[in-house]
This record gives sequence, C-alpha cells and structure tokens, in this order.
Amino acid sequence: MSDADLEEIRKGRLAQLQQQQGGASGGGSGGGQEEQRNFQTADARNSILSQILTPEAADRIGRIRLVKESRATDVENRLIMLARTGQLRQKVNEVQLKELLGAVAENQEREGGGGGGRIVVQRRKADWDDDDDLLDL
Repeated sequence: MSDADLEEIRKGRLAQLQQQQGGASGGGSGGGQEEQRNFQTADARNSILSQILTPEAADRIGRIRLVKESRATDVENRLIMLARTGQLRQKVNEVQLKELLGAVAENQEREGGGGGGRIVVQRRKADWDDDDDLLDL
C-alpha cells in the first residue's frame, strides 16, 4: 500500500468515527473523543512502524501479536523509542528484529516477569510403586 492509500483509509475511518460520534447521544460524546484519541495514537504508531520496518519484519511482529500481544507491544515500543532517538539508520529487517526479540525475551526473563519462562513439572512420588512388588518375589 502506498502512503496515499493509507491516507485515504485514515480519512475514511476518521469520517466514520465522527459520523458515529454525531449520531450518538449527548452523554456519550466523552467516549467518542476517547475512542478517537485511541484511534489517532494507534494510527500514529502504525505510521511510525511502517516507516521503520521492512514488510517481512512487520509480518513477523503481526504473527507474534497473535501469540503474545504484550511481547509484540514491548518490541514495538522499543523500536519507536529507537526511531525517535535517532538510533535507527535504516529500516529494521527480520534478522535485526529477531535480535531485538531475543534481547526483549532475555530482559523479561531476567526481571522474572511475563510468566512465559520455563515450565517446571513437579511430580509427587507415591509411597507405593508397582516395581516394589516384583522385588518381594
């Protein structure tokens, strides 16, 4: 999609939101403004990400979002921060994104957050065991 196509979609969506807000009751206008603000921030994020990610990297983040939305949001936030501080010289490709994902996963594991680390299974040992019966013979 070109920038012109994206701009048309944005304008159409904004007009749709304004139309919904106009059709809503007078008491619901605060919620419409909040919804419009959320749409604008999401639109700004998507615009920044489309400028700094290659299509393959954007697809990978989309697949990650399907599995774990918090991890995708963390990676996106880190990418946006790097772009705003001028630390990105070129578009981020899939290999660079994998490295960033590894760094984010390592950081979350070190902090102990996320709950997605290791799975530890503890099995209780019973007092009796079928193998013990064979030894009695």
